[in-house]
Amino acid sequence: MLNKSLLLALYFFLSFFSGIANSSNALPEIGTVGAATLSIEKEQEYGWAFRLMANQSLPIIHDPVLNQYINELGQSLVSHAESVRMPFDFFLIEDNEINAAAFLGGNVKIHTGLFLYAKNESELASVIAHEIAHITQRHLARMLEQQSSNTPTSLAAMAGSILLTLVSPAAGMAALTTTMAVSIQSQINYTRTHEYEADRIGIKTLADAGYDPNGMAQFFGELAEKYKYASLPPKMLSTHPLPEARLSEARLRASQYKTKNITNSLDYQLSKARITVRFSSINPTSAINLYESQLKKQKYEIKEAALYGLALAYFENKDFLQAQDIINDLLKAQSGNLFYIDLATDTALALNKADEIIEKLQQLYKKSPDNPVYTINLVAALQEDKRYADAEKILELFIRSHPRHILAQIIAVDLYRLLNNRAKEHASKAQYLALQGRFKEAIQEVGNALIYTENPLDKARYAAMMAGYQKDNLRLQALTK
Repeated sequence: MLNKSLLLALYFFLSFFSGIANSSNALPEIGTVGAATLSIEKEQEYGWAFRLMANQSLPIIHDPVLNQYINELGQSLVSHAESVRMPFDFFLIEDNEINAAAFLGGNVKIHTGLFLYAKNESELASVIAHEIAHITQRHLARMLEQQSSNTPTSLAAMAGSILLTLVSPAAGMAALTTTMAVSIQSQINYTRTHEYEADRIGIKTLADAGYDPNGMAQFFGELAEKYKYASLPPKMLSTHPLPEARLSEARLRASQYKTKNITNSLDYQLSKARITVRFSSINPTSAINLYESQLKKQKYEIKEAALYGLALAYFENKDFLQAQDIINDLLKAQSGNLFYIDLATDTALALNKADEIIEKLQQLYKKSPDNPVYTINLVAALQEDKRYADAEKILELFIRSHPRHILAQIIAVDLYRLLNNRAKEHASKAQYLALQGRFKEAIQEVGNALIYTENPLDKARYAAMMAGYQKDNLRLQALTK
């Protein structure tokens, strides 16, 4: 378990960069500023390290259905954004705060609270488009460049101090005290410019991707109005200040695009229901009452999403047969829907009927063998049915093409334990630890894997893994100095 000081240090880092990175519009010719001090390659290097630390310290949700949805949405926006110089990675964290933030290296974190508050997919997409603009316009690099120009400290020292805060909180906080000593007013002015610029570019990306360009002004306007007199407004309002001038400009920019009739997204509403039931503070009984009331009074955005929410609530309340009846009816209309398939698998396994879902999952897997939802659910069903060898074959193929899939590595550890394959169990633990930047522990696990294997090919593979983790450990250490 991570100690509280490390977690607090990480949240300091996230809050600091949310405030710094999230801001823009009075747009001078500064789009490529920052490249001189922080190259794209170096930014990606820091982004790699930041994601490792986030994997280790943040409550990231490893839900294949929600991850599939948020990454498809994010990548759709990226494909319509301008000045994209690096790959993007979107991840969800379990936090009811209404917030999102952009980081170096194309990393974008999204709070579950954002789903709970946004009324439709265009509003959610507007926030993500705003964060994408922070990265494409290199706002973090530009802010670090400004900081380094105002202090005798180099950009590398400042970025290294932030990483050090994640690795060693006491040392990192001390380093930040000296490296980040810049006037408050200068920081405020710079971030305000970034916010307006991210709005301007984000709205264009939103419209180009086929979403309602009014989504951003609607979302931020509703947020500002709701918390106008609140003593403790959400963090988004401190990191994304919303003066009336900014809202007016967002509305004006949106009005320059043609009005679109946007169909209400089923996947968004299903995601919202899934987060409401499984990742918010609501209890199962209250969730059942919520969705039963919506269905009775017809107070829902999409009926199928309300039914799905009710099925999830029944499942969480251990009313598995009622959950199964609803989800089976939903599957009749959409047999390949990822949300429905995932819950159908859960209910089948809870009712000890793994064999009933395996055949359907196998058919879907054959059509889309690279789909994480079908694959993970099929492996889980096969494992529950004690068909360990079949599960291993599918999981190994998946991990080979998705080596950074943390949930797959967690499942692999459990599967190899059941197979009594100590070498592969330790190797899977090593891969899981490495994805969190815990390379020293990963090296120890690979050493254990070497002890338990007699296979020459596996020995060579584990030796190569160990060499790679040793190199990555030095790489991470170098970034914190």
